[in-house]
Amino acid sequence: MKRLISLCLAVTLGLAALLAGCSSGDNHKVRIGEVTRSLFYAPQYVALEKGFFTEAGLEVELTTTWGGDKTMTTLLSDGIDVALVGSETSIYVDQQGTDDPVINFAQLTQTDGTFLVYRKPVSSFSWDQLKGAVFLGQRKGGMPQMVGEFVLKKHGIDPHKDLELIQNVEFQNIASAYSSGTGEYVQLFEPTASQFEQEGIGYVVASFGKESGKVPYTVYMAKQSYIEKNRETIQKFTRAIHMGQQWVASHSAAEIAQVIAPYFEDIKPEILEKAVNRYKEQGSYATDPILDEDEWNNLQDIMLEAGELKQRADWHKLVDNAFAETVVEGK
Repeated sequence: MKRLISLCLAVTLGLAALLAGCSSGDNHKVRIGEVTRSLFYAPQYVALEKGFFTEAGLEVELTTTWGGDKTMTTLLSDGIDVALVGSETSIYVDQQGTDDPVINFAQLTQTDGTFLVYRKPVSSFSWDQLKGAVFLGQRKGGMPQMVGEFVLKKHGIDPHKDLELIQNVEFQNIASAYSSGTGEYVQLFEPTASQFEQEGIGYVVASFGKESGKVPYTVYMAKQSYIEKNRETIQKFTRAIHMGQQWVASHSAAEIAQVIAPYFEDIKPEILEKAVNRYKEQGSYATDPILDEDEWNNLQDIMLEAGELKQRADWHKLVDNAFAETVVEGK
């Protein structure tokens, strides 16, 4: 009898494993390359943690590709299927000439995510205070730097004449360079800005996101050839992202911080919550994945101002809102 029970148990476990394997096999795998690990991408991590991708029938492999150039190179060489990166990268690829353009299909963030940080707390900040200061900027040609220059010029400051501008520090080393004493002002993402405030290293005096308006700052994109062959997968992917966006929009910063905490194990819970709340308050998280033409044009105005755009890119060519519109309409 014991042998019979053991045999039945073995068969049952084997059948369960087989069924589990079949179920897993039904999920189409999508490899995402995110340009950096950032709580700016909270809706993505919520979609992963809440199982929205799995519900959509997708198995997602997330890799941090560290930098716009590396992310786009990895996408073009088929190392990933979908890139989460700034829309400007798709424009750069298009301007270089390609038979397989990179298409923006779902927007995740809709403002710049950086803040102006100064060494001392300021009760009344004026942009004129930057004139003559040492400014630790971002990488030339990247969205943070282009937005930074756009905002500075908007306030009558020429970043290359009125500031001592430092641009030779790699993106991942900017925070450590500032904490080591480089620069008076710096442009930082969260949660670093809030961490620096807590540690007394620097203080947020202004938001570049509020100053620059809505832009397609971080967007999911894929090669046109991939989208054409995997339209159902892209539709499922966009639906999962929209569910993440809606969840973030309808929950508190504390609840969001708790869900995304596994992706930021080194960040204190109170810092994570404060940083998420900053982004929520200024509307950085897009509530739907549609990339509209006004945002696209604002992005190109910023690129033109920075001298990084040869000619305007066609929104109709590089943006496909069909998937986003379908999920927003509830189809």
